[in-house]
Parts: sequence; C-alpha cells; structure tokens
Amino acid sequence: MKIPSPQNRLPHSFYDRDPVQVARELLGMSLLRKTRGKWIGGQIVETEAYLAKGDPASHSTRGKTAGNASMFGPPGTLYVYPIHAKYCLNAVTQSPGVGSAVLIRAIEPRWGLAVMQRQRAIDDLSRLTRGPAMLCQALGVDHSLDASDLVHSSSVGIFQSGQTVSRVCRTARIGVTKAQKRKLRFFIDGNWYVSGRRQDHRTRPTRAINNPIG
Repeated sequence: MKIPSPQNRLPHSFYDRDPVQVARELLGMSLLRKTRGKWIGGQIVETEAYLAKGDPASHSTRGKTAGNASMFGPPGTLYVYPIHAKYCLNAVTQSPGVGSAVLIRAIEPRWGLAVMQRQRAIDDLSRLTRGPAMLCQALGVDHSLDASDLVHSSSVGIFQSGQTVSRVCRTARIGVTKAQKRKLRFFIDGNWYVSGRRQDHRTRPTRAINNPIG
C-alpha cells in the first residue's frame, strides 16, 4: 500500500463538526508522522469522542487551562497530553473555543514498521500501536507536537485512505472514571489492533497486517 498523497490530507472542514461524527468517520483514515525524513504510521482503527458540554470525562469540562489550551483551538489542531510518562493525541473538533476533540486510540501499522518497533523497543507487532500511549510512543509523538495543525504540519497529519469502513462497533469509552456508560468509542469490528476487550467485537479479531511496508 502506498503512502497517501499530501493532497489527500483531511481539510479543516472535516474536523469542524460534532466530535461523535468525526470519531466515526476517522476510522479507516491514515495517521502519519514524519521522523528522520520518513513517513511512518497506519490506518486509524479506534477512536473516542470527548464532548465540550455535558461530558465530565472530557479535559475541557472545567474550562480552558494552560494544560488543555490546544483543545480549544481551531478544528484540526493536534491536542497532545501526557499520561504515565507517555502521551496521547487528539484531533480537535468544532469551532475555536468550543473544547471538543477525538482521541486516536489505535492504528493498524502500515508504514515504517521497523522504525516503530525500534521506538517502542518491542518486536511484537500485536502490541505495537494497540492503545493511545503505545501508539504515540511508536510514532514518536510527544508534547512538542501539541497545537500542531494537522492540515498543514510537515511532521504529522491525517489523510484520506480511499477505503470504506462498513463494520463499525460503538461502545462505552475505556479507562474513564466519569460518564462511563456513554457510548462514545468507535472501532473497526474484527481488527486485531483495536485495544480493549476482544469480546466487544461482533467478529472475532484476526491477526494479520494488510500489506505492511517496513
């Protein structure tokens, strides 16, 4: 599979919508990070929506702070925050000042496998990008990318893949202590790289990589 063309980046208008809709439609898109002049990354297979209002699990629920300022940026802004000495990345949605975003929880690795394995210090492909912190470590995402513009950044972006995703599951989010029953997590049914419980899938996950490029 070829690396997506720069002309296929998702535009700001894609992100300027309800985070629930964006979270669903990000599935199947390609998340790419440039490191040492080479694009690495894969297909987005799992996301979670975080709302601006009525969502106590969202970082924006108590308003804008120094730590979450990027979450209130323009649609298509990258919001990166630390967790357990690692990081998580989010795509900001809706208008500036709203404070909603989509967490990218997992990707199926497609490009730069050797680089990602080295950055994760593991050989096991099944754990390479299966979870938001693992994903960021594999891609070399840290706080220096916070507030980047996903549409124009030369270091990171989300691209159209040309693939249609039809088998989507919707469940409660993972690891939140508030609003635990809200079904704001989306993932590609049967994909091996989705984090969380295998029994959440309707189709048994298959362990395979689709035409990876090392």
